[in-house]
Parts: sequence; structure tokens; C-alpha cells
Amino acid sequence: MYERDVSMPTRDGTILRANVWRPAEGQAPTLVMRMCYDKDSSVGLGSGSTSVPSPLSFVNAGYAVVVQDVRGSYASDGDFVPKVNELTDSEDLLTWLAQQDWYDGVVGAYGASYLGMTQWALALAHNPDLKAIAPTVGCSDWYTGLWYSPGGALSLSMMTQWIAFMYGNVEQRAIERGEKEDDGSLLAFRTALLDLMALNESTPLASHPLLPAGRWMDDWLNHPSFDEYWKAQDWSSRVEEVTVPVLATTGWFDLKIHGQVADFVRVRNQGSSVEARNGSRLVIGPWDHHNWTGSYPDRYFGVLGAADLVPSHIEFFDEHLKGIAPIEPVAPVRIFVMGIDQWRDEADWPLPDTQYVEYHLSSGGSANTRRGDGALQATPSLTTASDTFRYDPRDPVPTAGGALLPSTPGLVGPVDQSAVDGRADVLCYTSAVLTEPVEVTGFVELKVFVSASTVDTDITAKLVDVAPDGLALNLCDGALRLRYRSDLSDPMLMIPGEIYEVTVSMSVTSNVFLPGHRIRLDISASNFPRYDRNSNTGGAISFESLDDMIPSDVSIHHGGIRPSRLILPIVER
Repeated sequence: MYERDVSMPTRDGTILRANVWRPAEGQAPTLVMRMCYDKDSSVGLGSGSTSVPSPLSFVNAGYAVVVQDVRGSYASDGDFVPKVNELTDSEDLLTWLAQQDWYDGVVGAYGASYLGMTQWALALAHNPDLKAIAPTVGCSDWYTGLWYSPGGALSLSMMTQWIAFMYGNVEQRAIERGEKEDDGSLLAFRTALLDLMALNESTPLASHPLLPAGRWMDDWLNHPSFDEYWKAQDWSSRVEEVTVPVLATTGWFDLKIHGQVADFVRVRNQGSSVEARNGSRLVIGPWDHHNWTGSYPDRYFGVLGAADLVPSHIEFFDEHLKGIAPIEPVAPVRIFVMGIDQWRDEADWPLPDTQYVEYHLSSGGSANTRRGDGALQATPSLTTASDTFRYDPRDPVPTAGGALLPSTPGLVGPVDQSAVDGRADVLCYTSAVLTEPVEVTGFVELKVFVSASTVDTDITAKLVDVAPDGLALNLCDGALRLRYRSDLSDPMLMIPGEIYEVTVSMSVTSNVFLPGHRIRLDISASNFPRYDRNSNTGGAISFESLDDMIPSDVSIHHGGIRPSRLILPIVER
């Protein structure tokens, strides 16, 4: 039986509404999905390149399904403020569910992106009826897992496109409900979505003409550091409270992968029940936030790269909500290994046989561009040297691939680096041609000695696979805002010319570099619009105009007493 717009009261009297698929007779275990993207669109989810099985997939497997619009979105009352009400509203949904005569007393949750975050809210409610959650491309950390990088750089293209989309939804809802007159702003929001890259050009970002003040983006820009504002919303510190198994599904090119993998590791190692620690699973494929086909303009991962998440979800929920054991034992970790383009089951994450190997940076002082003399080598050079480039915020290195939003072809995923690796502000350090396959699976990190002519700038780092024909494809990357080199909560400006050793987190990957290929590290100071451009002034970047920004001469030091090195998680099988 299907019911639309079922009312569900919250503790403060606000009415939230949901679509409900339930048995006409008897009881059933229930799966819930709480979303801000319109519950009426959920029937079509699971087709094409989307990442969420449709409700009907679960209904046909014997589940009741409740898909709720979160507070302030679409059919639900109240005001939409991202994340703020999700903990209490999740609790109230489970209270409502317990009062339904068709509910059999056990519930699970599923959904992607924001819908994954709402599942962590459910898990933190500690309701004994909740038996499992299945967050897809979603994590518990709202700061480094989404709006900022683990190194404190603003995820610009993600923020502008999501804000324009969600502000437009809020505007449309207010107009339809007669709460405001149509002053043309809705059309402006919808028009802006037709050219997502143009959204990133306006400075100061805090005065963006299409993103009005007084809403959530103001808060996010006013708190660039990991301060008390963000700490109050950081659920990653509470993951150890989780008592239910977690099915974490993500892609190597999803912008939340580093946070989602970290969540899985915390549950596996610190979860508050044996079921959570032993029953959680991690699945990672050659996907991004929206594209689940395994096909990109510059790279096709084969038929095995396409996703079908329905079987894994049903098997997982059948085990934990119905007590039906899988036909075959299920490994805790299942990953798609790029390079050899094969799926592989693993016993744990990080892979138990991982060895962290250092690849040292070296050059004759001219590592600029792919044609430079930058090298990666097994041992540090005895000779101290440095490579210098000028980063100009007026001409930042354009984004060419990676884990980001929007999921625009040619912008996201594996992309030919020839569009950027010929620039003088990109340093390339390349290994010798490999004679044996080298597998890199895990978190990648760069420890590098850096100086700059300004009090602040960024360091970006990118791991690249170079084929024998010269095709260079990115695998993972990261960015460090140097004011946060010691602590995301305690920014410290640099002394111009002074040399600092810093660590750049480059996220996570799994790739076999095949014989004949080369391993390459690309370093620069910008990756725009994946990240906002650093003004180099040490000021509040989101409040500075392009005219306020200044160039920075950045030097990477290596060899001798400054052993800059790329640290790769090597797996030998």
C-alpha cells in the first residue's frame, strides 16, 4: 500500500511529511530515507547514474519504506537549515514509526550524500529499533568531510553549486506557499545552475550577487577555521557511540571519500557493539558523487566498473533486519582496484599487508612542467635543492579531474593532465619507468619542505599515473592552506622566506601502476575551482576581492636536511 504526504509531528509541533510504502496486511521491517531533495523524486532513484536503490527495490524484497522530506524542504513544514535539526527530527521519526501497527519493530536506513549524513543522526539517537545504516557517498564530518579540505581550503565548486541549488529550492517553496512574492530571484538561481563554473568567478565570495546574505553560507564563510561552530556539528568524534553495522559505499572520485573511509575505520575499531565492529562493510568503486557507470571521457573502467547497489543493500539489510545470513561469506571490504580494473575482497582497512614507502623528491632546480627535471626516487638526495614557481590568484591552475562536485565531464574523475601539467606553476616529480607492477592502496600523504614570499598560500598535491604513451591521469589529491599547517583550529601565518615542513593529506586511492608506467607527483598552489584561490595576504579570503590578492613565489625544498617525500601505501601480493 502506498500513501503520499503522511504527516509526522516533531517534538516542537512542526509537521514533517513522508511517502510510505507499507504492507496492506501484517507487519514488515522498515527502511527509512530522510532527504532534502524531494521525496517524490525517490521512486526514480537507482536508475542511470544515480547512487541510491529505489524504494520499490526494497518493497519487492519485503520491506516497508518511509521516505521523508526533512524539515523545511518540499512538503515538510518549518525552515530548512542544513544539519541543525537532523538529530532531534530523526529521533521523532522513529517515535512515530513505533506507533504504526504495520511496523514490526526493526528499522534500517539508507540514502546518499545529505541522506547519508541523516543516517548518522539516526545512529546517534541510540534507538534500539535501529539495526543498520547504509550511507552512500556521505560522512559524519561536516567540515573536512565536505565544505573544507582536510587542509582547510574551501571546497568552492561544491559550495557554490549546492548553495545555488538549495537556495533556489527554498525560494521556490516560499513562493509556492505564498510566503513571499516572486521578485525574480528564483529565475536567477535556476539560471545560475546552467553555468556552474561561472558561479565560482565572483569575488569577494561573501558578497556573491547570486548568493544572498543572511543564510547558511554566511556562517560557513565566517568560520573558515575548525572552530567551536564546526566542532558542535562534528559527529565524527561520536562515531564510537554507534552500535549498528554500517554499509559504507563510495567512489574513488567522490569528494567525501576520505571522511567516509575514516568513519568506517572508526566504527570497525571503536564501535560500541560487536555487531557494529564486525558487521560493518566498505565498498569502493571507480565512481564519483553522481556518476556510477565507471565511464569517463578519458578513462573507461570496463563493464565491471558499473554499479548495481541493489544486491549489496538487500543482502546487508536482510542479514541485520531479518536475520537471513548471506549465502556466501561477505568480506568486510570490497574495492575496485584501478589499473588492473578488478574487484577484490579484503579482510580490513587499511589493508593488513600495507607498507608505507617513501618516494623522495629530487631535481636539478627545474621541476616546472611535465618536461622539467623533477624526479621521484627511493632514497633522498644528498644534495639540497629547490624548485620555485609563481602562483598568481588571477591565473590559478584550473581543476583537471579529482574528487569534487559538480560532476561535470572533464572536470571530475580521472582526467588527462596535459591541460595543466605544461604550466610553469605546476611542478612534476616523476619516477623511473616501472619494470614491475606497483600497487598503491590506501591513504596517500606528502611531507614537504616549503617556503613562500607571502605570509600565506596553498600547497596542492596530486598523484598521477603516467602511461607509456604519455597519457597522465590523476588518482587522488589534496590541498593544504599553509596557515593551517599545524592546526585547523589555530591558524598561524608564515614568515616570508622561512622554510616549513608540512604535511599534505592527499586522500585515498587504489591503483596498480603497470610495467612501463611511471608514478608522478604534481605540486602547485591552486586547484580552481575545486578549491578557492588563496589571496596570499593572510586575510579573510572569502571577503577579499581579486584586486586585494597578490602573487606568491613558492619554493619546494628537497634533499639533504630537507627530505621532502611522497608516502605511498604499497601492497605487494
